[in-house]
Amino acid sequence: MAETTYVKAITGALAEAMRADDRVFVLGEDVAEGGPYTATAGLAEEFGTARVIDTPISEAAITGVAIGAAQSGMRPVLEIMFVDFVTLALDQLVNAAAKAHFMSGGQLTVPMVVRTQGGAGQRGAAQHSQSLESWLTHVPGLKVVMPSRAVDAAGLLAASIRDPNPVVLIENKTLYFRREEVPDELPAVELGVSATLREGRDVTIVALSRLVHDALAAAERLAAEDGIEAEVIDPRTLVPLDLAAIVKSVQRTSRLVVAHEAVAHGGFGAEIAAQVQSAAFDFLDAPVVRIGAPFAPVPLSAPLEDAYLPGADEVVAAVRGLVMPP
Repeated sequence: MAETTYVKAITGALAEAMRADDRVFVLGEDVAEGGPYTATAGLAEEFGTARVIDTPISEAAITGVAIGAAQSGMRPVLEIMFVDFVTLALDQLVNAAAKAHFMSGGQLTVPMVVRTQGGAGQRGAAQHSQSLESWLTHVPGLKVVMPSRAVDAAGLLAASIRDPNPVVLIENKTLYFRREEVPDELPAVELGVSATLREGRDVTIVALSRLVHDALAAAERLAAEDGIEAEVIDPRTLVPLDLAAIVKSVQRTSRLVVAHEAVAHGGFGAEIAAQVQSAAFDFLDAPVVRIGAPFAPVPLSAPLEDAYLPGADEVVAAVRGLVMPP
């Protein structure tokens, strides 16, 4: 086993992909200098600025260049440094990248990866702290990936680079420098395959990105304090979603909690809840509970932001309400 961080796993996966395939290149704002979170540090020194390309501050232009390169046979990995700024590239992502294969009758492919960073907790205020994954999951033709652990960040990025379709990989800023142990030989990770990180009999918790760690902490508290054994599933990819694994778990536990950092209203948790109740309604002993942020912009104030963000306490309360109703 070796110790690493989420961000170093990203860097290592990028370097390995670039060594293995000359078609892979990186572009984005300040990527040759390492990017805002050091995810591309050292790449320009190893591969040169012809393959690690600093771009103007124009998310639409960066994405457009990547789409053209991908359609020409290259494998671009572009960085949009905050998911909030994906708004400036939505026309390119939604109307060009996502639809090219369909509208060309299968003649075109767009094998590109958009790396971007979401989430709050770093006092970035309302325009630099959002979780917008549900917007992207609504677009046919895009795959959407949300790793929660270093081992998955590396494996999912590698799988995304190999994929012939456009993939948006959403990293979480607060996880970047979290230290983790990973195997010396990183396992291959497939898109569309979830990970069951804790087994349990009483309730299933499906958590996304940062909330995976909060869900695991909550599960340990519930076991120690209440004797409740919670199963924790990390979908890892939202599109395609490993619904079968979630349904199989719910069929055993009969209860489901879905937790994410994004605003609960219209969040991806609603999609998971709807699909599970449709596939496993007869197995549910209680309504599906969703945990998410309030329907409000992310506050700048530190105490308000801390109160705004859902975490382990909210997961514990939701599970107790399901398993130990008054």
